[in-house]
Amino acid sequence: MPAKSKAQQMAAGAALAAKRGEMKKSELRGASKSMEKSMTKKELEEFASTSRKGKPGHVDHHR
Repeated sequence: MPAKSKAQQMAAGAALAAKRGEMKKSELRGASKSMEKSMTKKELEEFASTSRKGKPGHVDHHR
């Protein structure tokens, strides 16, 4: 499942770094914190590896 926005891709990257032990979990905020808890390492790798080209900065999920 690819990331739908740059923000989502970046949050997944931060969550993946924490899951790998490359950064402290306590440093995570917002979406990256919940992603780290709820997603597997493989899922995070898929989101984080999504190309940012052509992606919007943010996606409004309330529509």
